[in-house]
Amino acid sequence: MAIWNFPTSGAEGRRRAGWRGPLLLGLLLAGCSDGPAETLLVDYQRRLAEALAVAPPTPAPPTNIGAFPEPEARLLPLGETREGMLAIFALRDCHIANLVAGRNNQLGRVAAPSQRWLYELALWRRLSGCWNTEVPERLGEADRARLARLTRTKTEQLPRASWNALFDSSEWVGSFSRASAPLAPDALAAVETQLPVLHYLREATLHQFDRRWSPDSATLEGHLKALQTRPLTAELLRALLLAERRLEEASALLETALADGTRCPDLVATAGHDRLTRWLDGLQQQSRRWLQGLDRLIEAQLVDPPPAVASYRQRWLSLEAEQAPWPALVAARERHRGLRAAMIRHCG
Repeated sequence: MAIWNFPTSGAEGRRRAGWRGPLLLGLLLAGCSDGPAETLLVDYQRRLAEALAVAPPTPAPPTNIGAFPEPEARLLPLGETREGMLAIFALRDCHIANLVAGRNNQLGRVAAPSQRWLYELALWRRLSGCWNTEVPERLGEADRARLARLTRTKTEQLPRASWNALFDSSEWVGSFSRASAPLAPDALAAVETQLPVLHYLREATLHQFDRRWSPDSATLEGHLKALQTRPLTAELLRALLLAERRLEEASALLETALADGTRCPDLVATAGHDRLTRWLDGLQQQSRRWLQGLDRLIEAQLVDPPPAVASYRQRWLSLEAEQAPWPALVAARERHRGLRAAMIRHCG
């Protein structure tokens, strides 16, 4: 009996474990150091407090990003496809026997999610291509019905296999790791390095039913490997959360000074503000590009995201929802700019 389903692979488990070491180390290091983003923000708070002649705020710990949904909540069921070897042999002119055998051997059973998708893609192309030849006319009624059923089943399953290939990969899940630090101000170029990954994965998703597009295992794995260089999604989100928190604390200083009405600092000359503004401009722009790339990749999927993924996307990845990190930082910056302008007008 040939069984076309994929158990959790030992190899994939080892790949997931490979993420834990460096990420946990990064978390420990982050706990031992404020980090360059925190240093920049706290330095601005201190200089602003000096200009206003008030005590600097005691920085409160920023919230961490939410946990990425667990596998059972983020993956889509594929089900099993069971056919006897004699049935597979009856479809020998469709040339699927080697695919099924490769899937069922030891290496096939521990294949990474991306390789499982490539297998499903190859199987669908063989079956659907075979159905559109003269082969079905040579088959008996039962075998022709079996070919039609298998072709239909694999056509329906392919978008779910594509989703699972992405959302079950250790590289993708690692990008959302909570065991990460805010992206450093001098590391914004990492977005340029990893954006091509999102573009390629989106193109692969959009063209999976396009026979003119040729999937390449080495290219796919190479792009996924690029995600392993750093948990970029988490680092960007944590930088947004940190910047929003520190700006709100700085805004509270300005509100206090405005309410007092007696202080007239020279905010235009406040040291560190220009450098902070340049970094925040870059962070806002690059994180927007990255989140747009994530959104386009998810939108390209031919299935509806599971509820847990939809909720995570709305809460943490949205460019519009007020509570999401990116819009929250935009609002915090606008508020801070408004308070600075009000103070300058007050002192003018």
